[in-house]
Amino acid sequence: MKTLFTIGLLVLAGLNQLRAQGLVYHPNNPAFGGNTFNYQWMLSSAQAQDTHKDPAAKSSSSASGLNGLSNSSSLQSFSDNLQRQLLSRLSQNILNKQFGEDGLKEGSFTFGDMNVVISNAAEGVIIRITDGKGGESSITVPYL
Repeated sequence: MKTLFTIGLLVLAGLNQLRAQGLVYHPNNPAFGGNTFNYQWMLSSAQAQDTHKDPAAKSSSSASGLNGLSNSSSLQSFSDNLQRQLLSRLSQNILNKQFGEDGLKEGSFTFGDMNVVISNAAEGVIIRITDGKGGESSITVPYL
């Protein structure tokens, strides 16, 4: 009994020296309330660990030309880039004229296989873009 009392006394004396700290959870993932600066690091880590390949991805090693592109695809890329620049310039001119002093005049423009029709309506200027494949898009620029 004396030894049991001595062991109990030593345990109680040792418990005084033990201290615990409260656990605090801080999420790392910004989707769950973590620091938003962790986003890029977490994304790059996940992409580095990703070993799965997209089955729909095309192989660029077949029929390669300059910089991994075939001659027809680089010509198509140049044509697409030129068409994008023309459409960008056209959209800038349309918006500048619409919100400028003279306003915009109705008309039809053709760029390669694209047809752009500009018309005035009660709700604003309507721009209809039709590509050669049959796709059509309509944009309404409201009056201010």
